[in-house]
Amino acid sequence: MWIHGKRTFLALSTTPHPSDSRLVAGSGKSVLWFVIFYCCCLHKLRFSPSSGIIEDIIAQHEAGSAIITYFYCDFRDEDKQNCRNLLLSIISQLCTQSDICCDTLSRIYLAHDKGTRKPSDETLTRCLTEIVSLPVQVPIYIIVDALDECPNESGLPSPREEVLDFVKNLVSLHVSNLHICVTSRPEIDIQSALELLTSLRVSLHNQSGQKKDIVDYISSVVYSDTKIRRWREEDRKLVIETLSERADGM
Repeated sequence: MWIHGKRTFLALSTTPHPSDSRLVAGSGKSVLWFVIFYCCCLHKLRFSPSSGIIEDIIAQHEAGSAIITYFYCDFRDEDKQNCRNLLLSIISQLCTQSDICCDTLSRIYLAHDKGTRKPSDETLTRCLTEIVSLPVQVPIYIIVDALDECPNESGLPSPREEVLDFVKNLVSLHVSNLHICVTSRPEIDIQSALELLTSLRVSLHNQSGQKKDIVDYISSVVYSDTKIRRWREEDRKLVIETLSERADGM
Protein backbone atom coordinates (compact mmCIF):
# COMPACT_ATOMS: atom_id res chain seq x y z
CA MET A 1 0.00 0.00 0.00
CA TRP A 2 1.29 3.43 -0.90
CA ILE A 3 0.23 6.65 0.72
CA HIS A 4 0.89 10.10 -0.69
CA GLY A 5 0.38 13.44 0.95
CA LYS A 6 -3.12 14.90 0.68
CA ARG A 7 -4.53 11.50 1.71
CA THR A 8 -3.99 9.85 -1.67
CA PHE A 9 -3.66 6.14 -0.95
CA LEU A 10 -2.82 3.24 -3.23
CA ALA A 11 -3.52 -0.35 -2.16
CA LEU A 12 -2.15 -3.31 -4.08
CA SER A 13 -3.83 -6.69 -4.26
CA THR A 14 -2.90 -10.04 -5.74
CA THR A 15 -6.50 -10.91 -6.43
CA PRO A 16 -8.27 -10.30 -9.74
CA HIS A 17 -11.16 -8.38 -8.17
CA PRO A 18 -10.25 -4.91 -6.84
CA SER A 19 -12.69 -5.17 -3.93
CA ASP A 20 -10.70 -8.11 -2.52
CA SER A 21 -7.41 -6.44 -1.61
CA ARG A 22 -4.84 -9.06 -0.65
CA LEU A 23 -1.08 -9.62 -0.71
CA VAL A 24 -0.05 -13.26 -0.80
CA ALA A 25 2.82 -14.52 1.32
CA GLY A 26 6.18 -14.08 -0.31
CA SER A 27 5.16 -11.27 -2.65
CA GLY A 28 6.41 -8.41 -0.47
CA LYS A 29 9.36 -7.44 -2.62
CA SER A 30 7.30 -7.58 -5.80
CA VAL A 31 4.61 -5.46 -4.18
CA LEU A 32 7.16 -2.92 -3.03
CA TRP A 33 8.80 -2.76 -6.47
CA PHE A 34 5.54 -2.37 -8.34
CA VAL A 35 3.90 0.15 -6.07
CA ILE A 36 6.88 2.51 -6.07
CA PHE A 37 7.08 2.14 -9.85
CA TYR A 38 3.41 2.97 -10.23
CA CYS A 39 3.57 5.99 -7.97
CA CYS A 40 6.77 7.23 -9.56
CA CYS A 41 4.94 7.16 -12.88
CA LEU A 42 1.88 8.93 -11.44
CA HIS A 43 4.02 11.72 -10.03
CA LYS A 44 6.50 11.80 -12.92
CA LEU A 45 9.46 10.83 -10.79
CA ARG A 46 12.62 9.75 -12.58
CA PHE A 47 12.57 6.03 -13.29
CA SER A 48 15.26 3.73 -14.61
CA PRO A 49 14.06 0.15 -15.21
CA SER A 50 17.59 -1.22 -15.39
CA SER A 51 18.57 -0.04 -11.93
CA GLY A 52 15.35 -0.88 -10.07
CA ILE A 53 12.99 1.37 -8.19
CA ILE A 54 14.62 1.41 -4.77
CA GLU A 55 17.94 2.18 -6.42
CA ASP A 56 16.27 5.02 -8.30
CA ILE A 57 14.99 6.65 -5.10
CA ILE A 58 18.41 6.14 -3.51
CA ALA A 59 19.93 7.88 -6.52
CA GLN A 60 17.55 10.79 -5.95
CA HIS A 61 18.66 10.87 -2.32
CA GLU A 62 22.33 10.86 -3.29
CA ALA A 63 21.61 13.76 -5.62
CA GLY A 64 20.01 15.63 -2.72
CA SER A 65 16.53 15.46 -4.22
CA ALA A 66 14.89 12.92 -1.86
CA ILE A 67 15.01 11.56 1.69
CA ILE A 68 14.40 7.83 2.11
CA THR A 69 13.87 5.79 5.30
CA TYR A 70 13.17 2.08 5.68
CA PHE A 71 12.02 -0.26 8.45
CA TYR A 72 11.61 -4.00 8.03
CA CYS A 73 9.39 -5.80 10.55
CA ASP A 74 10.83 -9.22 11.34
CA PHE A 75 9.04 -11.93 13.37
CA ARG A 76 12.44 -13.41 14.26
CA ASP A 77 13.71 -10.21 15.88
CA GLU A 78 11.78 -8.63 18.76
CA ASP A 79 13.58 -5.33 18.19
CA LYS A 80 11.88 -5.11 14.79
CA GLN A 81 8.34 -5.78 15.97
CA ASN A 82 7.28 -2.63 17.81
CA CYS A 83 6.40 0.97 17.11
CA ARG A 84 8.99 2.49 19.45
CA ASN A 85 11.92 0.98 17.56
CA LEU A 86 10.24 1.92 14.29
CA LEU A 87 10.05 5.54 15.49
CA LEU A 88 13.67 5.51 16.66
CA SER A 89 14.84 4.06 13.35
CA ILE A 90 12.85 6.44 11.14
CA ILE A 91 13.84 9.51 13.19
CA SER A 92 17.49 8.46 13.13
CA GLN A 93 17.48 7.95 9.36
CA LEU A 94 15.75 11.29 8.76
CA CYS A 95 18.24 13.15 10.93
CA THR A 96 21.28 11.64 9.24
CA GLN A 97 19.99 12.95 5.91
CA SER A 98 18.87 16.45 6.86
CA ASP A 99 20.40 19.11 9.12
CA ILE A 100 17.03 20.76 9.68
CA CYS A 101 15.63 17.43 10.91
CA CYS A 102 18.64 16.96 13.16
CA ASP A 103 17.98 20.31 14.86
CA THR A 104 14.59 19.02 16.05
CA LEU A 105 16.12 15.89 17.54
CA SER A 106 18.87 17.93 19.21
CA ARG A 107 16.30 19.91 21.16
CA ILE A 108 14.73 16.72 22.49
CA TYR A 109 18.18 15.35 23.32
CA LEU A 110 18.97 18.43 25.40
CA ALA A 111 15.54 18.40 27.04
CA HIS A 112 16.24 14.86 28.25
CA ASP A 113 19.49 15.73 30.00
CA LYS A 114 21.65 15.03 26.96
CA GLY A 115 20.36 11.52 26.53
CA THR A 116 20.53 10.37 30.14
CA ARG A 117 16.73 10.04 30.18
CA LYS A 118 14.85 8.06 27.57
CA PRO A 119 12.09 9.94 25.75
CA SER A 120 8.59 8.50 25.93
CA ASP A 121 6.81 7.05 22.92
CA GLU A 122 4.61 10.16 22.87
CA THR A 123 7.70 12.38 22.72
CA LEU A 124 9.14 10.35 19.87
CA THR A 125 5.84 10.57 18.00
CA ARG A 126 5.75 14.36 18.44
CA CYS A 127 9.36 14.53 17.31
CA LEU A 128 8.65 12.63 14.10
CA THR A 129 5.49 14.65 13.49
CA GLU A 130 7.47 17.87 13.80
CA ILE A 131 10.26 16.59 11.56
CA VAL A 132 8.03 15.50 8.67
CA SER A 133 6.09 18.77 8.97
CA LEU A 134 9.22 20.89 8.51
CA PRO A 135 9.50 22.90 5.28
CA VAL A 136 11.74 20.33 3.61
CA GLN A 137 11.78 20.94 -0.14
CA VAL A 138 12.46 17.35 -1.22
CA PRO A 139 10.15 14.30 -1.06
CA ILE A 140 10.35 12.14 2.07
CA TYR A 141 9.85 8.40 1.60
CA ILE A 142 9.00 6.18 4.58
CA ILE A 143 8.90 2.46 3.79
CA VAL A 144 7.54 -0.07 6.30
CA ASP A 145 7.92 -3.62 5.04
CA ALA A 146 6.16 -6.79 6.31
CA LEU A 147 3.84 -5.07 8.77
CA ASP A 148 2.06 -8.39 9.39
CA GLU A 149 5.20 -9.64 11.17
CA CYS A 150 4.45 -7.32 14.06
CA PRO A 151 2.61 -9.44 16.68
CA ASN A 152 -1.08 -8.89 17.29
CA GLU A 153 -1.66 -11.29 20.19
CA SER A 154 -0.30 -9.44 23.22
CA GLY A 155 -0.68 -6.01 24.75
CA LEU A 156 -3.40 -3.37 24.72
CA PRO A 157 -2.80 -1.97 22.22
CA SER A 158 -0.77 -4.68 20.52
CA PRO A 159 2.53 -3.81 18.76
CA ARG A 160 0.78 -4.11 15.40
CA GLU A 161 -2.04 -1.78 16.46
CA GLU A 162 0.52 0.79 17.54
CA VAL A 163 2.22 0.68 14.14
CA LEU A 164 -1.15 0.98 12.38
CA ASP A 165 -1.97 4.03 14.51
CA PHE A 166 1.43 5.45 13.62
CA VAL A 167 0.68 5.11 9.89
CA LYS A 168 -2.81 6.58 10.23
CA ASN A 169 -1.49 9.53 12.23
CA LEU A 170 1.11 10.30 9.58
CA VAL A 171 -1.54 10.25 6.86
CA SER A 172 -3.73 12.61 8.87
CA LEU A 173 -0.97 15.24 8.79
CA HIS A 174 -1.67 15.89 5.08
CA VAL A 175 2.01 16.56 4.35
CA SER A 176 2.21 16.92 0.58
CA ASN A 177 5.82 15.77 0.18
CA LEU A 178 5.51 12.77 2.51
CA HIS A 179 5.20 9.36 0.81
CA ILE A 180 4.58 6.19 2.83
CA CYS A 181 4.79 2.65 1.52
CA VAL A 182 3.46 -0.22 3.67
CA THR A 183 3.64 -3.87 2.61
CA SER A 184 1.88 -6.74 4.38
CA ARG A 185 0.10 -10.04 4.02
CA PRO A 186 -3.72 -9.75 3.97
CA GLU A 187 -4.35 -9.84 7.70
CA ILE A 188 -7.93 -8.78 8.48
CA ASP A 189 -6.99 -6.19 11.11
CA ILE A 190 -4.47 -4.55 8.79
CA GLN A 191 -6.94 -4.41 5.92
CA SER A 192 -9.64 -2.99 8.18
CA ALA A 193 -7.33 -0.29 9.50
CA LEU A 194 -5.95 0.84 6.16
CA GLU A 195 -8.74 0.27 3.64
CA LEU A 196 -10.46 3.51 4.66
CA LEU A 197 -7.40 5.36 3.32
CA THR A 198 -7.59 3.65 -0.04
CA SER A 199 -8.51 5.73 -3.06
CA LEU A 200 -6.98 3.48 -5.74
CA ARG A 201 -6.35 -0.26 -5.93
CA VAL A 202 -4.12 -2.10 -8.38
CA SER A 203 -4.25 -5.88 -8.77
CA LEU A 204 -0.94 -7.77 -8.91
CA HIS A 205 -2.69 -11.08 -9.60
CA ASN A 206 -1.55 -11.32 -13.21
CA GLN A 207 1.70 -9.39 -13.14
CA SER A 208 3.80 -11.02 -15.86
CA GLY A 209 7.09 -9.81 -14.38
CA GLN A 210 6.46 -11.56 -11.07
CA LYS A 211 5.46 -14.80 -12.82
CA LYS A 212 8.51 -14.64 -15.07
CA ASP A 213 10.80 -14.26 -12.05
CA ILE A 214 9.30 -17.38 -10.52
CA VAL A 215 9.66 -19.39 -13.74
CA ASP A 216 13.25 -18.21 -14.21
CA TYR A 217 14.19 -19.15 -10.65
CA ILE A 218 12.63 -22.62 -10.81
CA SER A 219 14.22 -23.23 -14.20
CA SER A 220 17.65 -22.24 -12.90
CA VAL A 221 17.33 -24.69 -10.00
CA VAL A 222 16.04 -27.53 -12.18
CA TYR A 223 18.74 -27.17 -14.83
CA SER A 224 21.60 -26.66 -12.36
CA ASP A 225 20.82 -29.60 -10.06
CA THR A 226 23.02 -32.57 -11.01
CA LYS A 227 20.38 -35.16 -10.10
CA ILE A 228 17.48 -33.41 -11.86
CA ARG A 229 19.57 -32.95 -14.99
CA ARG A 230 19.47 -36.71 -15.42
CA TRP A 231 15.69 -36.61 -15.80
CA ARG A 232 13.94 -36.62 -19.15
CA GLU A 233 13.41 -33.19 -20.65
CA GLU A 234 9.62 -33.56 -20.54
CA ASP A 235 9.80 -34.36 -16.82
CA ARG A 236 11.90 -31.27 -16.12
CA LYS A 237 9.45 -29.10 -18.03
CA LEU A 238 6.55 -30.63 -16.12
CA VAL A 239 8.22 -29.74 -12.80
CA ILE A 240 8.81 -26.16 -13.91
CA GLU A 241 5.25 -25.71 -15.19
CA THR A 242 3.61 -27.32 -12.15
CA LEU A 243 5.63 -25.42 -9.54
CA SER A 244 5.22 -22.12 -11.39
CA GLU A 245 1.46 -22.50 -11.65
CA ARG A 246 1.05 -23.44 -7.98
CA ALA A 247 3.48 -20.88 -6.59
CA ASP A 248 0.64 -18.34 -6.26
CA GLY A 249 3.08 -15.44 -6.35
CA MET A 250 5.39 -16.80 -3.63
